[in-house]
Amino acid sequence: MKLGIFGGTFDPVHMGHLVVAEETREQLGLDEVLFVPAGKPWFKSEMPVTDAEHRLAMVDLAIASNPAFYSSDLEMARPGPSYTVDTLELLHEKLGDSSQLFVVLGADALSELERWYQPQRILELANVVGVTRPSHRSVDLGELSKTLGNARDRLSLLEGPLIEVSGTEIRKRIHEGRSIRYLVPESVEGYILEHGLYR
Repeated sequence: MKLGIFGGTFDPVHMGHLVVAEETREQLGLDEVLFVPAGKPWFKSEMPVTDAEHRLAMVDLAIASNPAFYSSDLEMARPGPSYTVDTLELLHEKLGDSSQLFVVLGADALSELERWYQPQRILELANVVGVTRPSHRSVDLGELSKTLGNARDRLSLLEGPLIEVSGTEIRKRIHEGRSIRYLVPESVEGYILEHGLYR
């Protein structure tokens, strides 16, 4: 099985996330894409983050209509900071060698992979796929590979749809009382309103 692992804060999950996940699934021929909301994102330790339960609930609503999309509370259930390498270790133990793992992330995050916790081990456990976005169109994979132990065959960059949506912008719009219609799925918009998030 070819499994995509799409991690992130998802605060909130939005149409940009869904488009990237579907594009990656199609281009790489993935059987499934697993959305893994971070419990306590280490890179946002100084920033307020919405409770993990709300973020997971919104992901579940957003992906409900896609039979190839699933969610996992792996990182939420684990105490301490959320590290991709720990999630991959757990998935590798659970699924064994019969599954090929693909970490899906934005090209901006891919360009900073060397700053992640145990990046070499991440590349031993999975392929890492960056998806371009309007604000970040390219990554020097050769240069990145040199800093990560010449793992060029485990790194790739996909051309993503030119959609620029961010959780920061969505939270700002809600705080200002502006519309978020078409930026998030209708079910997610309803959940945000129902629970008074980002006010």
